[in-house]
Amino acid sequence: MSFVKVMIHSVWGTKNRERILLNSSRSLILEHIKENAKSKGIFIDTINAEPEHVHCLFALNANMALSKAMNLIKGEVSFWANQKKLIKPKLDWADDYFAASVSESQLQKVREYIRNQ
Repeated sequence: MSFVKVMIHSVWGTKNRERILLNSSRSLILEHIKENAKSKGIFIDTINAEPEHVHCLFALNANMALSKAMNLIKGEVSFWANQKKLIKPKLDWADDYFAASVSESQLQKVREYIRNQ
């Protein structure tokens, strides 16, 4: 049986870097991202956000491309948040994102960095 552990630090922003992830809705959105990712087989280790961007450390499933994981994470939460009308006028993400693999020796530093956002 294969063993694969690929940890990804990803960062993505709101469209036009709009500061719309306010405290009132941010925690709901982050919690939903975690729950939705888990249901799709994506384990989120650490996640946090600023008003205009999100940092996420997650384990990339061996059978899933990075682009697919990012699409599942970003796309579903914006659909959900807009249905719930959590953000006015609406939650849109920028098309691009940053993603880099994280070595085992650097995981704790990345976790702390994300938590301190």
